[in-house]
Amino acid sequence: MQLHHSCRKGLAMVDYSPALMTDMYEYTMLDAALKDGTADRKCVFEVFTRRLPEGRRYGVVAGTGRILDALEHFHLDETDLKFLADRHVVSPETIKWLENFHFSGTIRGYREGEMFFPNSPILQVEGTFGECTLLETLILSVLNYDSAVASAASRMASAAKDRPCMDMGGRRTNEWAAVAAARAAVVGGFKGTANLLAARLYGLKAIGTAAHCFTLVHDSERDAFESQIEALGKNTTLLVDTYNIEEAVKTAVEVAGPELGGVRIDSGDLAAMAQRVRNQLDALGATNTTITVTNDLDEYALAALQTAPVDSYGVGTMLVTGSGAPTCAMVYKLTEREGADGTMVPVMKKSKDKATVPGRKLAFRSYEYALAEAEHVISGSEEKLAGFTPEPTWKNLLVDFVDHGQIDAQWQGHDAIMAAHDYHAKALSELPITAQSLMKGEPVIPTETQVL
Repeated sequence: MQLHHSCRKGLAMVDYSPALMTDMYEYTMLDAALKDGTADRKCVFEVFTRRLPEGRRYGVVAGTGRILDALEHFHLDETDLKFLADRHVVSPETIKWLENFHFSGTIRGYREGEMFFPNSPILQVEGTFGECTLLETLILSVLNYDSAVASAASRMASAAKDRPCMDMGGRRTNEWAAVAAARAAVVGGFKGTANLLAARLYGLKAIGTAAHCFTLVHDSERDAFESQIEALGKNTTLLVDTYNIEEAVKTAVEVAGPELGGVRIDSGDLAAMAQRVRNQLDALGATNTTITVTNDLDEYALAALQTAPVDSYGVGTMLVTGSGAPTCAMVYKLTEREGADGTMVPVMKKSKDKATVPGRKLAFRSYEYALAEAEHVISGSEEKLAGFTPEPTWKNLLVDFVDHGQIDAQWQGHDAIMAAHDYHAKALSELPITAQSLMKGEPVIPTETQVL
């Protein structure tokens, strides 16, 4: 599959359009709405989740930058249009409408790295029904997965305290999900990734040296270590658990000297082995050699390793699967639409257990003694919201990403990811300390909804 990319924003585009990364009913709805005249009605759609994964205290927003990247290329070429026509997905009139499609609406929401809670208006998409409905699946697929990974990464980074966590999950998920996961992990607090494509596209720190097969292909462990040192220098990290860890550490220091950069342990009782290896390294004079541990880590395992002499962690499966919560159950719902007389009308679902709050939203977080105490979601007409005055201690949570079709580039690319990483750390520090507890519990702050 041919890969195209933009160096300016680190965007990867393969040989299909994001405009087809959608469900068929979005195009059939568009087709019917164009025929009955409702496609041009102004609408406001909202992304939110009704609940956090069981026992979680907070969620972390990630993926908005990827949505903006995709939005730049959200159009259909001749081949795509022919596919829709040949399959009779839409009528010839709709094919004509799609030929020059460009999203001209407005998108605002929670910035990447921000915390979210049940009913937080994470993203609001405003435009015509025709253009907004086409974005549903793309937006949800990105936000649901990326936010799940960022939320898991945040819990893991918190459990690791000041020891860096690195993404090593590429081989445990879909190849493109791996790239998205690496990006989301950094938003949630990780420091780098083993995935080279993610490192190239987004300017992330790349990590990795050798696997067990590298040791096994050599005639001896010493030969493998000498080869790696010769190729990568003494500052490399040697994998020491292929055979016997104690013998491997001894050999590693003999080959590299006390200047050996690091060793990695990938099996066994990690805490006990890390302690023994630390003592052995110190006894051999390699007091500055670091210890990295890997092997099916999650936030609970990381918390259990807090007293062990470990310097960094590599996390794989549990990171890219959201540590048991691979989706955030976010939904994309119409909350306001233009009526026949041109005025905006709040709308809502009344379905059992799936009711929605009508109207466009404002979102704030209130603080007391520099700690968050509640999420405030204010709903109402555009006129009423314009006249709403929040309390002095409330922080506005909504930022503008797209203004009438114009994307704000500050939310894309490497710098945006690093800004989200830093913002997340600050936002987490402003939550009550119970947010970082791994015990199951309710959201750490309540969400209070007010309809004007």
